[in-house]
Amino acid sequence: MSRIVRTFEATITNQRQVRGDLDQLGWAASKLWNVGRYYAQQRWDETGEIPDDGELKAELKGHERYTDLHSQSSQRVLEELAEAFTGWFGKRRNGDDRARPPGYRKHGDSHPRSTVSFKTAGFKHDAQFTRVRLSKGRNLKEHRSDFILCEYQTRPDVDLTEWDIQQVRAVYKRDEWRLQFVCRAVIDPEPPGDGVAGVDLGICNVAAVSFGGESVLYPGGALKEDEYYFTKKKAMCDDSSSREATRLDRKRTGRRTHFLHALSKAIVEECVERGVGTLVVGDLGGIREDDENGEPRNWGDHGNLDLHRWAFDRFTTLLDYKAEAEGIDVELVAERDTSTSCSACGHTDDNQRVERGLYVCEKCETVANADVNGAENIRQKVLPSLATDGGDRDNGWLAQPAVHLFDCSEGRFAPREQVGNREP
Repeated sequence: MSRIVRTFEATITNQRQVRGDLDQLGWAASKLWNVGRYYAQQRWDETGEIPDDGELKAELKGHERYTDLHSQSSQRVLEELAEAFTGWFGKRRNGDDRARPPGYRKHGDSHPRSTVSFKTAGFKHDAQFTRVRLSKGRNLKEHRSDFILCEYQTRPDVDLTEWDIQQVRAVYKRDEWRLQFVCRAVIDPEPPGDGVAGVDLGICNVAAVSFGGESVLYPGGALKEDEYYFTKKKAMCDDSSSREATRLDRKRTGRRTHFLHALSKAIVEECVERGVGTLVVGDLGGIREDDENGEPRNWGDHGNLDLHRWAFDRFTTLLDYKAEAEGIDVELVAERDTSTSCSACGHTDDNQRVERGLYVCEKCETVANADVNGAENIRQKVLPSLATDGGDRDNGWLAQPAVHLFDCSEGRFAPREQVGNREP
């Protein structure tokens, strides 16, 4: 049995109706933070000690800013303030003289909108009508309704009825309010099997998966088309910080996030179908690091642009938690030599990748898709290949992987023949 916690973000579909009320709560949270910040500074100046969240709550419980919010929401603001002060004090104690204490939340004479958290007593979820009721504080109930009724929409693959919602957060991002549902579930999944699969991450093909006898490619054409489209559209805006530019950034980020979710879900589903219990992923953690001369690595004009946008870490995180829910272990391994070694015989030669996408071994004459060859080498780092013992294992699958394309109309990956020629 294991307990998992996930945070799902949702758009608020009745934004115009609730924006004013949410603004009030966001501003109230910033003001409460500032009141607590002032009190903590006084305590520090007088005693050299930092008040913990318990003292902050006790001292400020009667303050009018505290009662602008639901009591649990106010408590969370002060807890975050205490955590920020504790982190600063820890750095100071360890000799970091440059560490600065948490600041006030203020822009000139105005306050930014802070995140407002609602624990179980502060919200009521209505799954049938996809809406959530958020409680206000006593002060803000006097003039208007006692709560804010937010209608929301999550990603198509998220079903909140399957989760125990622990907390709801109202977050102001890119000129609009959004909801974050912090959910918990207790699971005890049985692994689908004892098979091992390898995943090679890249730019042209965002993922190549080897199951040892079968392979699947996931091209990133749809992702690149989106990046090109939104970059061109944003360049047409008069101001990069304009409302239209912000809207384009928000839409591009949402589409990219959905792509990564769809990709990780598709890979996990393929693993479940084939009885895979271990998923081995090439670790690209150092791909953005400098070279041996201390210079930024140069992957070519298009490569550098794509690497900047391609969120390797984000994708691996999504893949990990989706696999965990199915009982599949995810292991990260170094990618060293996986692109230059032959997965059939183990021979290594930097010149074996004869052209983009094609790998030919001069020793055993194996012809393979270069990304699939890398994925199989990654797989073999955990499960040694049966082909290296001199046997006659058919390796045609290395050269002819199945191709799954992203279907933009459906928002999911599917075999090429089901999607048609929508992606080059």
